[in-house]
Amino acid sequence: MKQCVLFALHNQPAVRQAAIDEQINERDIKIGLSAWLPQVNGSGEYQHYFKGSPAASNSTTTTTTTTSGVRNDEFSTLGLQASQVIYNSDVLQAAKAAKYSRQYYKENILSSQINVVSDVSKAFFDVLLSQKQLEILNEDIARLQRSLKDAYNRYQAGVSDKIDYKQATISLNNSLASRKQTAEAINSKEAYLKQIMGISAGHNLILSYDSTRYEQEATIDTNQRLDVNNRIEYRLLQSSKNLEIVNVAYYKYGFLPSLSAVGSYNWIYLSDKFSNLYNNSYPNAYAGLSLSIPIFQGTKRLQNLAKARLQVNRTDLDLENSANTINTEYVQALAGYKSNYTSWVLVRQNVDLAKDVYKVVSLQYREGIKTYLDVIVAQSDLRTAELNYYNALFQLLSSKIDLEKSLGTLSPQLN
Repeated sequence: MKQCVLFALHNQPAVRQAAIDEQINERDIKIGLSAWLPQVNGSGEYQHYFKGSPAASNSTTTTTTTTSGVRNDEFSTLGLQASQVIYNSDVLQAAKAAKYSRQYYKENILSSQINVVSDVSKAFFDVLLSQKQLEILNEDIARLQRSLKDAYNRYQAGVSDKIDYKQATISLNNSLASRKQTAEAINSKEAYLKQIMGISAGHNLILSYDSTRYEQEATIDTNQRLDVNNRIEYRLLQSSKNLEIVNVAYYKYGFLPSLSAVGSYNWIYLSDKFSNLYNNSYPNAYAGLSLSIPIFQGTKRLQNLAKARLQVNRTDLDLENSANTINTEYVQALAGYKSNYTSWVLVRQNVDLAKDVYKVVSLQYREGIKTYLDVIVAQSDLRTAELNYYNALFQLLSSKIDLEKSLGTLSPQLN
């Protein structure tokens, strides 16, 4: 099972998608923070005047035209512009949200991994249960075939009538049909296990296990106290709330101005012929500050602020509802585990008892003390006891996983 889980943690599409989502978020953070770095742009322009001519100023790239009567004047500019953000609400929000968004996507990966551990483990137990059922049916068929042979020989010898022989045939046919159904069920369950492990359909999967080890690992401390903060679902909601609080602060201080340092260097070229256009240049340069003050936006900022606060309130209710849901899941998982544990302890005793009863009844039947109906009943009880035992064991193991998940102690870090 450990190998199945480890394979799924590296190959399951949901886990890999969560990892890609984290990488996408990291790129989004860098995109948002890139505005803190200087922004440099280049520009170029060329104009051919059919009427009038451009006149350049030494302090600006703005051009005017004159009616000098000279036609076909050429005009061109080349320039570099740079800006550096000093304060901007958008960039500040990106810086504050980076911490919480990284935390959210790390927890999202952990959530996917926990779900994989739970789903793969329970699917693994489901396949093993069907395989054990198939083994038990094969053993039962072997016993029934021996019983059928004995009944037939007794019938041929005239010791018993054909009723015993026919009853043995009916029981054998029923077990053969059950074996076929179980074998097909294994194929279906293995296909599901391969799906959630991320294995393509063309690969074979052979499972191995140790029943003794699973019996030793079936117990868990049922006195553990529930702490909702251990549940990854609850922590994801808390991370979402932190992001929404950052959003509230963004709109709350949205009235503050944006301040940037700006500068530009430009080359202006003038000529009456294109061939001489770039012979002489008229450069200009400037540096300064750019201040943008939002004065009135039609109450847009206030409406966004009210909306952001409502989203925080809604997430608070999600947290409250999530805490109640987690408590219910824990109570249900604990009840299921305790019930399955009691069943496992009781049916474990039945297997040895049923084996002893079958051996005694079989001997008594051969001695003519018991009827063949008693043999059929003993065989049925033995098969039922063995099936119930393994069903109880694997149900107990599955309910243990549910209990660990409800407590928030199920971890993708396997021992």
